[in-house]
Amino acid sequence: MALYSPFKNYIWNLSVAIAMESGGRIGEIVDMCQPILDAADNGADAGTPEFMRAWAAMGHKLLELAAEDEAKGRAFSASDKLERASLYLLVAERMQGHGTQGREETYALARETFDKSTQLGKFNRERVEIPLAKGTMSALFTRAPGEGAKPCVVFCNGLDSCKEMLYWTGMPAALARRGISTLCVDQPGTGEALRLQDLPVDPHSESWASKAVDWLEAQPEVDNARIGMTGISLGGHFAPRAVAYEPRFASGAVWGANHNWREVQDKRMEREGENPVPHYWAHVHWAFGAKDQDDFLAKSTDMNLNGHMDRIKVPFLVTHGAHDRQISVDYADDLYDQLVNSPRREKVIFTEREGGVEHVGADNMSYGRDLIADWFAETLGGHTA
Repeated sequence: MALYSPFKNYIWNLSVAIAMESGGRIGEIVDMCQPILDAADNGADAGTPEFMRAWAAMGHKLLELAAEDEAKGRAFSASDKLERASLYLLVAERMQGHGTQGREETYALARETFDKSTQLGKFNRERVEIPLAKGTMSALFTRAPGEGAKPCVVFCNGLDSCKEMLYWTGMPAALARRGISTLCVDQPGTGEALRLQDLPVDPHSESWASKAVDWLEAQPEVDNARIGMTGISLGGHFAPRAVAYEPRFASGAVWGANHNWREVQDKRMEREGENPVPHYWAHVHWAFGAKDQDDFLAKSTDMNLNGHMDRIKVPFLVTHGAHDRQISVDYADDLYDQLVNSPRREKVIFTEREGGVEHVGADNMSYGRDLIADWFAETLGGHTA
């Protein structure tokens, strides 16, 4: 099992994989990639403006086609095209360096397009705003079907994703099928919190995760005793940290273990392992609100779960890809081994037998998604059949 790799560098291929796993169409993806194959030859950073032009052009074409559908009253068909337009625009935006010309406008259009798709497609996702100590945290709330109070899972971003991409993983639909609601959040340092409010990463994730729990407790359709949390990629730091320090979480899981991300930065400075995005150091400086490398390293000191995991006293699931090229599988062992007070701890390493071996299952997200959804169904009182 491997990534589809039309380009000569991992970072560009990872973006293609994200698009494919998020609902992109292979014909459209080939059409976007074919004209820019040579642009990736000089490394991950150099050709990213060409990447954005090609992918944004497909997004704009889909906007035109969606408008034609909408004019004919074909709202669902229009919505399907708007979903892909928003996806391609967000992937294009994600590939750009901070401050790149056109990045802000591309993000704004992607967000507007996503919201219109929600309306026309009648999707089960409501945009909500959660008050923080400073600013707000935008989120997408997907409700489990049926009457009465339901369990709910808070689902957080990694370093470079956004709540729309969390929704496109299919996790909210998988959880809803199992009787569990989902709250996909743009926590500080990601998505709207970073781009529109300049809210940087907070390594102490309980500070904002607790606000998500506060909000959920005010919703009559949520069972306050059955709230869980998971995170993808760097969310593999945020979710365990939050579950350790917020006692109202009843279960937890990680989609990729990021047990000592601060140590990973030392390795990346030695060029060990792959980066997730182009212009990597500029991106992490922006995300952490750092003025330079020394400031970033200081602000990321607490991105380390060692010495904290014995606080987790609820069920916890650790998942990781056997051939993750960004984050060593050894960190999954570290996290699992330190969950000494969890009444039920499990560790699953995805192998070639099933797939999902790449970082957060970029080669095949279905296995991680289904396993984590089943985990929460079993530990929060949902159903698996």
